[in-house]
Amino acid sequence: MGGYVYILADFQRGRTYIGVTNNLVRRVYEHREGAVAGYTKRNKIKRLVYFEEHAEIEVAIQRETSLKRWYRQWKQALIEEENPDWRDLWDEIVK
Repeated sequence: MGGYVYILADFQRGRTYIGVTNNLVRRVYEHREGAVAGYTKRNKIKRLVYFEEHAEIEVAIQRETSLKRWYRQWKQALIEEENPDWRDLWDEIVK
């Protein structure tokens, strides 16, 4: 079973959250609706700004762990490679 690593943000170059899931649409929806208490709900972090798909969930978990250790500038550069305007990618994943 595959998995996704994703990054949410509250606004461009603002607070970010890195997560991993096997169902990207469901998980981002939960963040957007504030369905789960925690950091993203408390800080209103709802915009999907980056994601990557992996064939194996174990690889996705390793990638998430690695990204969480990155410096903030590295994370911002990663987002801006694919999404320079920090657009909310929600509409792209629900199509």
